[in-house]
Amino acid sequence: MNIVDINLENAKSYLIDESFQRPVVVDFWADWCGPCKSLMPILEKLANEYAGAFLLAKVNADDQHMIAAQFGVRSLPTVMVMKDGQPVDGFAGALPEVKVRELLAKYLPQPWEAPLNDAKALMESGQYAEALPLLREAYDASQQQAAIALLMAQCHLELNRIDNAETVLETIKMADQDGFYHQLKAQIELKKQAAKTPELAALEAAHTQAPEDLSIRYQLAVQLHQESYHRPALEHLLEILRKDRNYAEGEARKTFTAIIASLGKGDPLAIEFQRRLFTLLY
Repeated sequence: MNIVDINLENAKSYLIDESFQRPVVVDFWADWCGPCKSLMPILEKLANEYAGAFLLAKVNADDQHMIAAQFGVRSLPTVMVMKDGQPVDGFAGALPEVKVRELLAKYLPQPWEAPLNDAKALMESGQYAEALPLLREAYDASQQQAAIALLMAQCHLELNRIDNAETVLETIKMADQDGFYHQLKAQIELKKQAAKTPELAALEAAHTQAPEDLSIRYQLAVQLHQESYHRPALEHLLEILRKDRNYAEGEARKTFTAIIASLGKGDPLAIEFQRRLFTLLY
């Protein structure tokens, strides 16, 4: 139910009890009130648009003058926002839709909160890969809140995507670098120290000695990917393709594409390197 007409029989149920479950927007109006007739369609439109996030309770002040008197209504239209059994906000007179939206926004859940909560639940059950797309959705919709970015970095770390985690943390402004941020930074350094195998170290040394050897560079890229260093792996493969687009009969390009696919749809690193490959090839 999105909209209800209030009378003495249902007033307590909808104005008080219901406000403990969700915000109740109470609209006091009357037939003779011109501004009421311009405001009510706005409130009804928003009640239907938010699909139950709040209840619009309409009180005809002429018919229900006892209720209007109990709420201290002195002019029409009067709108009150009820939460936890108490009026917490409101206004008198007709406001434009944009102002009504601003008022409601203070008491209604943000549209990005649902995917964020779903992502947190997935993270609690260890489903970090499944949580990432939801976190990206919430991150974009929330105008890139730092707290959500930190959760994205945590997911990348749990998936051993160290370079992805570093890329995300680089977006965090100094004012948002809290204890959780520094904890993630420390985890990255520990993973870096523990992650490099003798095979990777040997290939890095060989590449340093022979930087033009594409065979060594390709082996290094594959090893980097296997040890979850996806960004440097893609950088090396892109450089190989820059020098030889058909290296190893297309094997470098296949590996490049496979790494991007493994990162998952919507991954920022995948999007970045897809664009860079397109620029290189076309």
